Amino acid sequence: STEGMNCMNKDHGCAHICRETPKGGVACECRPGFELAKNQKDCKLTCNYGNGGCQHTCDDTDTGPVCGCHQKYALHSDGRTCIEKDEAAIESSEYNATSVADVDKRVKRRLLMGNTFLPLPLLCSHFCLYVCGGEVLFCCPVGFTLQPDGKTCKDIDECLVNNGGCDHFCRNTVGSFECSCQKGYKLLTDERTCQDIDECSFERTCDHTCINYPGSFECLCHKGYTLYGLTHCGDIDECSISNGSCDFGCLNTMGSYECVCPPGKKLHWNKKDCVEMVKCVPNAKPAPKAQLVCSKTGGIESCFLSCPSNTLFVPDSENSYTLSCGVPVQHGKAQPRRNATLPSCPDSLAPPIKQKARFKIKDAKCHLRPRSKEKTKDSGKQAVSDNCQVTFVNLKCDSSKKKRRGRKSPSKEVSHITAEFEVEMKSEEVSDTCNIDCVRKRMEQKLQTAIKTLRKSINKQQFYIQFSGTEYEVAQKPAKATEGHEACSTGQVLQDGKCVTCSTGTFYSGEHNQCVPCSPGTYQDTEGQLTCEPCPSNDGQGVAGARNVSQCGGKLNLILKPLGQCSPGHYSSDGFKPCTVCPLGTYQPEPGRTLCFPCGGGLVTKYEGAVSFQDCETKVHCSPGHYYNSTTHRCIRCPVGTYQPEFGQNYCITCPGNTSTDFDGSTNVTHCKNQHCGGELGDYTGYIESPNYPGDYPANVECIWNINPPPKRRILIVVPEIFLPIEDECGDVLVMRKSASPTSITTYETCQTYERPIAFTSRSRKLWIQFKSNEGNSGKGFQVPYVTYDEDYQQLIEDIVRDGRLYASENHQEILKDKKLIKALFDVLAHPQNYFKYTAQESKEMFPRSFIKLLRSKVSRFLRPYK
Repeated sequence: STEGMNCMNKDHGCAHICRETPKGGVACECRPGFELAKNQKDCKLTCNYGNGGCQHTCDDTDTGPVCGCHQKYALHSDGRTCIEKDEAAIESSEYNATSVADVDKRVKRRLLMGNTFLPLPLLCSHFCLYVCGGEVLFCCPVGFTLQPDGKTCKDIDECLVNNGGCDHFCRNTVGSFECSCQKGYKLLTDERTCQDIDECSFERTCDHTCINYPGSFECLCHKGYTLYGLTHCGDIDECSISNGSCDFGCLNTMGSYECVCPPGKKLHWNKKDCVEMVKCVPNAKPAPKAQLVCSKTGGIESCFLSCPSNTLFVPDSENSYTLSCGVPVQHGKAQPRRNATLPSCPDSLAPPIKQKARFKIKDAKCHLRPRSKEKTKDSGKQAVSDNCQVTFVNLKCDSSKKKRRGRKSPSKEVSHITAEFEVEMKSEEVSDTCNIDCVRKRMEQKLQTAIKTLRKSINKQQFYIQFSGTEYEVAQKPAKATEGHEACSTGQVLQDGKCVTCSTGTFYSGEHNQCVPCSPGTYQDTEGQLTCEPCPSNDGQGVAGARNVSQCGGKLNLILKPLGQCSPGHYSSDGFKPCTVCPLGTYQPEPGRTLCFPCGGGLVTKYEGAVSFQDCETKVHCSPGHYYNSTTHRCIRCPVGTYQPEFGQNYCITCPGNTSTDFDGSTNVTHCKNQHCGGELGDYTGYIESPNYPGDYPANVECIWNINPPPKRRILIVVPEIFLPIEDECGDVLVMRKSASPTSITTYETCQTYERPIAFTSRSRKLWIQFKSNEGNSGKGFQVPYVTYDEDYQQLIEDIVRDGRLYASENHQEILKDKKLIKALFDVLAHPQNYFKYTAQESKEMFPRSFIKLLRSKVSRFLRPYK
């Protein structure tokens, strides 16, 4: 080892790997398959790497690998290839008849007449034929042509004629040639034709959607997700992009997001702005009030809650729902969105009277069901005993199963109903004899009496809610679920034996027991509702079945930018025309908004009606990877884990999913990388994968995998290709050895790119694998599959992976990169008897002939030695 040197210094001279020694010097090491030369720096090839380049056998000598051939073969002059030399080949029709072209016609005629000929041990470069006439004829095997001297054979370059019949590339070899394909294509078993590889048919190619193209493929993500690492999809954090354009708060969800409002305000139609809960039109006709009507017939109380306007039904789950009708007056908490018809200003004197009550129904499920027609007829004859006008009511029904004591009795449903009522106090009810307090007491008593009656009617299951011309039962005994439609949840109908929720643009009509489209002038943007909402411009115009407020204005408005909405750069109190232009110093990027966003920091815009922050006249112009801080008027680098691809923005976008960046100031989503070490470790097969593969791996990452095969099994690894930057001075390294101890037996170690595959068996029974990257350059990394095989097959597996023919041709190399073929190959190696499961036809379609030949001879020789 050289004292005082270190591996960062390029002069260390190591051909492969440089190691720093404990004494502060350096020592050179070689990659698997190579040996350190006498100068302690260079690396010599051994038979362990690619069979030393030999086609058949390989022996290590002091001067390097020496190739040999199996019986019946001779070593070619290139010192690596083996050529057939047995008599059978000569007698077969495989010799090149054209090579006798320059020979005496007499001899050729004799040959054609079928004269026998025998080989003679004469000094010719290939084969000699002894013809009966006593003349000696030299001729050459297939792939060679006879030279004018009549003795020497010269290799034919088949690629010169018609590209050797190859679709893409032709490479001449000694005595033959080889076809290969462009990237993204594979060679078919005819070894001439190239076919597009359908990458989308592989497992794990894309997280979401995969589209195959000739020679390539593309991954796409579902809405609300974005692509990173070439094939992966991560949730977009919309809230990091200008707060999701929300007026107040923003809440990110998987694949989407929602805007939230402060207490006392509610979300506008556009789902982004916060508006006052109740705005009212002075002296307008008041909205009809909800009525709680209770009556008593034959000692049985029954109550109806009629909801003439502003009904909101929310199915919380299969066994619970919330229903509200009317408009609450005072709002500490944000109520569900609803303000279709603007109510008139209340003429109440004081805060409303609020009462909350909780009821319990035994043996019933919370389902809002249309009441049967017979019952409804009876109820018409009843005399009204009590009538209470309610400004707002909110009902929540929730069912849960109660286990009964005793082993055999079934569990019973118990439904809890929580009702909140609000009653307004009217100024006209105050008189000299009864002041405000007196009126309040009266109203409270009236409401309490109504609630008492309600409790009795609920106990007897005689409580109904009436709206849209239908009476509904609040909860139902299971026994009644015999009629077909009764089995579905509220807001669902039975279609083809399945319960289907009524879609947006329709509502569930209890009267007809079907989903009915919203009538013109109304809309419904939620599934499974029992009514439709009136449109803001409630003039009865528009289309039937409107799915959202922007479809309210008639067919024309079904275009992307509804005619009635304010365009970007404009706003109005409800987001609809007539609109006001955004003043200087503000901007508005979206249609249908009720406000404009200020530039902040006293900045002005170049003109009125600005549509983005980029229209604000900032004091400095920020480049991508930065955002503008309106307080300090400086450009600030986007922090780690965020990026900004545009000029002049005032935010940075959070990386998708669980990804992050290697550095601050990132300008592109491709800088967002998954830090997670990939792979799946199985007992028989598995794979390890660099983080973020096939995108570039992150900086300063360390991955450790442990492969512990079941007893009596050993590990075979294939490295199809590996991409580690060579200019990184071995800063990124993949190492496989027996254990974490640096002195344990090493099976494989590399810190550079190899596009040629290599297969090898682990030198130890267990394998500890480590991948480390530094803060320098990055690369695509690797996806390395492995298989464990029965140790009884050690000899066979070694024979396969050490045979140079496995890697000799590009087509064999492609097999080791083809995920489907590797899977089939591993299936055979993990359980060799599976070789016979792949029919001859299947094998032919999957693998090139030469590969099948190679495997068949080995597997058959090993598994059926006596056949």
